[in-house]
Amino acid sequence: MSRLKSLCALTLLLSGSVLSSAHAAGTLTIATVNNGDMIVMRQLSSEFEKAHPDIHLNWVTLEENVLRQRVTTDIAMKTGQFDVVTIGNYEVPIWAKQGWLTELKPDAAYDVNDVLPSVREALTSDGKLYALPFYAESVMTYYRKDLFQKAGLTMPEDPTYDQIRQFADKITDKSGQVYGICLRGKPGWGENMAYVSSLANTYGAQWFDMSWKPLLTSDAWKKALTWYVSAMKEDGPPGATSNGFNENLALFASGHCGIWIDSTVAGGLLFDPKQSQVADKVGFAPAPKGPYGKGPTWLWAWSLAVPVSSHQSADAQTFITWATSKDYVKLVADRKGWVAVPAGTRASTYAAPEYQKAAPFASFVLNAIKTADPNGQTAQPRPYTGAQFVGIPEFQAMGTQVGQTVAATLSGQMTVDQALASAQSSITRSLRQSGRAK
Repeated sequence: MSRLKSLCALTLLLSGSVLSSAHAAGTLTIATVNNGDMIVMRQLSSEFEKAHPDIHLNWVTLEENVLRQRVTTDIAMKTGQFDVVTIGNYEVPIWAKQGWLTELKPDAAYDVNDVLPSVREALTSDGKLYALPFYAESVMTYYRKDLFQKAGLTMPEDPTYDQIRQFADKITDKSGQVYGICLRGKPGWGENMAYVSSLANTYGAQWFDMSWKPLLTSDAWKKALTWYVSAMKEDGPPGATSNGFNENLALFASGHCGIWIDSTVAGGLLFDPKQSQVADKVGFAPAPKGPYGKGPTWLWAWSLAVPVSSHQSADAQTFITWATSKDYVKLVADRKGWVAVPAGTRASTYAAPEYQKAAPFASFVLNAIKTADPNGQTAQPRPYTGAQFVGIPEFQAMGTQVGQTVAATLSGQMTVDQALASAQSSITRSLRQSGRAK
């Protein structure tokens, strides 16, 4: 534990130059991810400051992996560098039990019952709400209708991974810089492993058995990872280990991807002609199924929370209430268009005729999020919850380590068998050190 505290202190020391002047009286320091919806929030936050002249906002906008490291360090050490943190439904229940998050009690005007039940429940621990959702997502398949038509292909209503691979082979045109498939390759528990874990689930693979024995060398894991590596090497873009959600979004929106399996939130960006060169060419379908065909399903909610270490908790709660409110949705609609509003959180958004007209994917995404079941049954009984993550504190480090190993298969540094054997060994060691497994 002393070693962990030393590492955390060193991280804070190195990052201090960014935040050293952040906490003047009346200043809220907000840590968020550099995703498109959050960039819009930052752009529109001047409206909040106009309405609350005594509150100034100081933004720290970071790449996803860096955000997670910095926020985890700050909140675990209780140093109070951040007043508002952007986290998800992996962190919320774990950190709430640690006593690191402030319980939230929005007033009646906020209408917490308007928040979709699956999302609200994911941010609740022991009946108490600890974060407000900025946007929520499940997973879906995006594809280029024009490329499919040119190749004489039709996307099935419920595609399989075998079909997706065949389609990707046929529409790949590397000489024209069109890649049949784009998938997350950037290492990180919430980057490549979010996708790979979901892929593994539908292949009948899982992380652990009921005695917390790692199962990464199972045949199901080998088949899933072999599909991933083969598809990416044959039909994916170069430099895939640098591509996470944002990078693949840019590739698809600029016309360089034929198929992309990722977050439902990308729909609002890909169908927006202001942000996408292929807005009129995008089709969508459910996430593909593997041999198992079932398993837990992806649910993620990028959410705003207030650490107990914040010295300006009341102002921080005022801000996150504004940023996740119905009024904020309307503000985005007025300034950016209805297709660009934060998705996946409020029933009222999906009930709006303007949104239904602007977002052809709206009812599809609403159903995906309503029916998302991160606690669904894996092929064999399991002692943990989560679909694209394992809901235990150790997973943040384990998932990132395995993510680096998986990335090594794309770069040719490891074979699939070598990568999975290495992952099995490292996870076994980590669980023994934590005392979870004997």
